[in-house]
Amino acid sequence: MEISTLESLHEGKIPIESHRRLLSYTVGSDDVELPFTLRLAQENGWSLVYSKRVFEEYKRFCYMCMHSKIACTPSLDVDQAWHLHLTYSHDYWKRFCPELLGKPLHHGPTLGGNDEDVKFLEQYNETLQFYEQVFGVVPPKDIWPHANIRFSNTLRLRWVDLSKVYAIEKKKLYWLVPLMISFTSIITIFGMKFLNI
Repeated sequence: MEISTLESLHEGKIPIESHRRLLSYTVGSDDVELPFTLRLAQENGWSLVYSKRVFEEYKRFCYMCMHSKIACTPSLDVDQAWHLHLTYSHDYWKRFCPELLGKPLHHGPTLGGNDEDVKFLEQYNETLQFYEQVFGVVPPKDIWPHANIRFSNTLRLRWVDLSKVYAIEKKKLYWLVPLMISFTSIITIFGMKFLNI
């Protein structure tokens, strides 16, 4: 059976059959102990449901890359899916790119500096607009955040070995810190009463 690549845009939108084929694509087998989407979830601390949604968005992103007149820029989570897919090198270079996309899709990281920041910010905004055109819906905000969030100077991303450190989301600290203060105060009060201070 001859495998055909996905069709190009028709009147600015992805053809329905191409979209169906794109979303049905899987990396490797789901019958293994650690399938792609479970690995993606584990490596990023995501739920499996969220990981599967990110994988769908990643495939949509790749389709956009093949059919956009300008370079597309992924969200951080979509980029994580891309990085992981690249480690499945046989699947990526021998199946996904030639059989589905029709040509190689190379990953080009930033070179750093202000000019690159501006370039990728503009490309990301254009990618979000192109997404709406191609798929007819607004990209999901939890996977494709606003550009000001995606390129925030406050992002501090790094690999962390969770066997050596504890990591707590800052938003969880908002209730944990007052709880710890209250607990410490109660212990102090009982300790003072016990010691007759």
